[in-house]
This record gives sequence, structure tokens and C-alpha cells, in this order.
Amino acid sequence: MKKVVKFKKLNPDAIIPDYAHPGDAGMDLYSVEDMVIEPLTWKLVPTGLACELPEGTEGQVRSKSGIALKNGVFVLNTPGTVDENYRGEIGVVLYNLNTKENFVIKKGQKIAQYVINCVEYVDTIEVKELSENKDRGAGGFGSTGLGKNKKA
Repeated sequence: MKKVVKFKKLNPDAIIPDYAHPGDAGMDLYSVEDMVIEPLTWKLVPTGLACELPEGTEGQVRSKSGIALKNGVFVLNTPGTVDENYRGEIGVVLYNLNTKENFVIKKGQKIAQYVINCVEYVDTIEVKELSENKDRGAGGFGSTGLGKNKKA
């Protein structure tokens, strides 16, 4: 059975998200305000929506690829997480990486994607030692190098 996400309009101008095409992973989120984000700054853009997510899911707020490519604007904390028990307004933190141009948002403009994912809940315990992994170990942050087919 398909899961259902319930949306509540907190602003009469809010647009309920839906999938634009069959097979899309994300639904579009829209701004309910006209705004300007100046170069190298960020703002919280309101959607005018709250939602009730199904048990065992989360909402992820992600950048729209077209806005990122054309304007250098992206979701700052990507992906932003909306927990299943959160009932407040979904906000989108947009960052304008463009050094010269303002990013102008019009009310009703697509600003981000909203992807619903399943969450695995786990128990946590404290241990004195972790099992050894000879292939990876504690290496991180570029420890695998550039790879066999890439050049520096």
C-alpha cells in the first residue's frame, strides 16, 4: 500500500507539492513570498506548509538542479531533514553562491525538492573497541585517492 503524506496550508498561497512526472524522486516545494537573496548570503524561504509524514519516514529538502546550475543557488544544509514528528512550517535555507547577482524569488516559484525516504531506527550502545576493517579502517576525507583512471 502506498504511503500518504498529509500537508496543511499555513498560508492560503501555499502550493501542495506533487510529483511532476511519473518516476520522479522529488516533489517541488514553492515559495509563498517574494524575496531577494543577495550574493554570498542565505535566507530561510517559507513554503507555507506543514506536513504529517508516515511513521518510519523522513522528508529531505534538496536543491533543484536547474537553480543550482543556472544561478549558483542551493539548499545550504542539503539535504535538510524534516522529521516525522515535526509539525511546523517547512522552510528552505537557500544560499546564493553567486558573487555578483542577487537571486530573486517570486511567490509561487519552485525553490527546492522534497524527497520522502524510509528511515531505519537502530539501538545504540557504547563499546570499548570496534571491529577491525582491513580494507578501509579509519581512512577518510580523500583517503582513497583519485582512483585508477583519474589524473591529478
